[in-house]
Amino acid sequence: MTLTELRYIVTLAQEQHFGRAAERCHVSQPTLSVGVKKLEDELGVLIFERSKSAVRLTPVGEGIVAQAQKVLEQAQGIRELAQAGKNQLTSPLKVGAIYTIGPYLFPHLIPQLHRVAPQMPLYIEENFTHILRDKLRTGELDAIIIALPFQEADVLTLPLFDEPFYVLMPADHPWTARQTIDAEMLNDKSLLLLGEGHCFRDQVLEACPTTRKGEENRHTTVESSSLETIRHMVASGLGVSVLPFSAVDSHHYAPGVIEIRPFTAPAPLRTVAIAWRASFPRPRAIEVLADSIRLCSVARPTAKGDAQPA
Repeated sequence: MTLTELRYIVTLAQEQHFGRAAERCHVSQPTLSVGVKKLEDELGVLIFERSKSAVRLTPVGEGIVAQAQKVLEQAQGIRELAQAGKNQLTSPLKVGAIYTIGPYLFPHLIPQLHRVAPQMPLYIEENFTHILRDKLRTGELDAIIIALPFQEADVLTLPLFDEPFYVLMPADHPWTARQTIDAEMLNDKSLLLLGEGHCFRDQVLEACPTTRKGEENRHTTVESSSLETIRHMVASGLGVSVLPFSAVDSHHYAPGVIEIRPFTAPAPLRTVAIAWRASFPRPRAIEVLADSIRLCSVARPTAKGDAQPA
């Protein structure tokens, strides 16, 4: 068996689809299929149950894939140990961020990092928290920037800053006469939200109690795939929404189109944190990344403190 074959079965187990797994492994579907079959033949067992509509792990396959995941992590550890003997700030760092953080953080973070670590370029990915978690665990990413809470075995997290939420509304909305907006005023008939899978959506719903109603009211909430699309719909007069502070001024609308108001105290907020594998051998790179995020953040920093296991 080879590490490549182990990577094939781990990826196929995650995707449950030969085509998507092959795409993630950057090989053709026949190549991946042959590799998986070769490993099954060598082991003398079926790792996957195949049908026209699905690919599922067999009971013995579950144990094999779990062990393969550990082997891949250990192999990645060997590569990282070799890298640790070099300058920790002279090779690329693979960083992921959730969709509601990345677009507003990276334009400030990258120039700051270039000043303090010019030989450490970033490989960047924006995605959902659960996908970033998987890629962190498999070594595809070195660190991820997420919103707490976040828990994962053998992963350290470090809170970076607290970011308050603000209410976004059309400029002619009657609420513009108010200095602050009570969370109870937001309801599911007028609130524009991100779609399922975004943790910011869940945080907004948690902050606005009147949105947590029965299933019969869910259809009245407009959902979108990005904060910028939501901003455009608010500008058009479709409703109001909630933004994290870092996204408030990141737009190209002229004055008199949209307005922002803070929440009435205590304002809801999220804590942005960095997470990385406890075994990651470039602690200096993580430290520089975390310090740079704090420096370029316009939100209120938290106490620096120590990293905590997730």
